[in-house]
Formats: sequence, C-alpha cells, structure tokens
Amino acid sequence: MATTIKITAIGNSAGIILPKETLARLHVEKGDVLYLTETADGIQLTPYDEEFARQIEAMETVMRENRDVLRRLAE
Repeated sequence: MATTIKITAIGNSAGIILPKETLARLHVEKGDVLYLTETADGIQLTPYDEEFARQIEAMETVMRENRDVLRRLAE
C-alpha cells in the first residue's frame, strides 16, 4: 500500500505525521519509539525493539573492528 505523507515543520525540525491506519498496522501509538532502517528498497519503519537494537549495535562494532578482515572475505 502506498500512502502520500507531507513533511511538516515541528519547531526547528521537520517531521511526518503517520496516518492512524499505519500506526495500527505497526501496533504503535503516540509516544512509542520507531526504528528507522535504510534498506536497498528505501526506508523501513518498525516498532523499536531494544533487543534488536543491541544486536545491531554489536554487529556494527564487530564490522568496525574487523573491517579489513571482512573486506578480504568479500573478495
């Protein structure tokens, strides 16, 4: 499903307002935190999952610390 949303000014920042149908599909409500992920297809919004966030942080640390090894493995 494609929905058009508009970027609006929120103080000195910018934001979007998600339709209530989208909030219901994500099982979130006002005040909840969302996780924004860049994918090959664009941006993905998912409900924030603290355990998943810790796993992503650990993965980024390993990738940063072992950058050269991972680059060689990719060849």
